[in-house]
Amino acid sequence: MSKKQEITRRPAQPGTLLIGAVLGAVAGLIAANLLQRRATNSGRDSTITPAEGIKLGLLVFGLLRAIASLGDDD
Repeated sequence: MSKKQEITRRPAQPGTLLIGAVLGAVAGLIAANLLQRRATNSGRDSTITPAEGIKLGLLVFGLLRAIASLGDDD
């Protein structure tokens, strides 16, 4: 059996939080621009159906889960 290892949490670095916020904002702007282009090209007001919204939400949660597991070597 392996010894229990104590897990210590380090406080988040302000630079890490700032970079994450900026990257998230840029990704959101790109996504909004793509949706706007798609709506313009199709001639409709909204191109996201409820089914697509659910799929998109699940994809985002999956991405966040993958990011949260980065660095887990176990």
